[in-house]
Amino acid sequence: MRGVNKVMLIGNLGKDPDIQQLEGNIGVAKFPLATTETYKDRTGKLVSQTEWHTVVLWRGLADLAEKYLHKGSLIYIEGRLRTRSWEDKDGNKKFATEVVADNLIMLDKRADGTAGPGSGEPDYESLPF
Repeated sequence: MRGVNKVMLIGNLGKDPDIQQLEGNIGVAKFPLATTETYKDRTGKLVSQTEWHTVVLWRGLADLAEKYLHKGSLIYIEGRLRTRSWEDKDGNKKFATEVVADNLIMLDKRADGTAGPGSGEPDYESLPF
């Protein structure tokens, strides 16, 4: 049986994307994304809990991030978890778990009240089935 590695997040960028161009002119964007859950505790007090996720975008999505995303942007992403490992300068093994996004939808509204590029509802009428 095949496994499933699927992540869906809606959150706000913690800082502007860090953009790099790798060999072959391949773009990579990396940024922290905050997701916040709000719930009531036993006493009825409203509690907010924020989780931080490191998001990585490649190629065309990295280009979109460079052009349109900034600190505070509200986005929806779909992707998968990836854990990298390396050794630091002292020889200690380090790990980092990141969300590698395959899909990005910008949820912020523009000044004119419309959704930003790459966002909104898909055009289901143009599907071939």
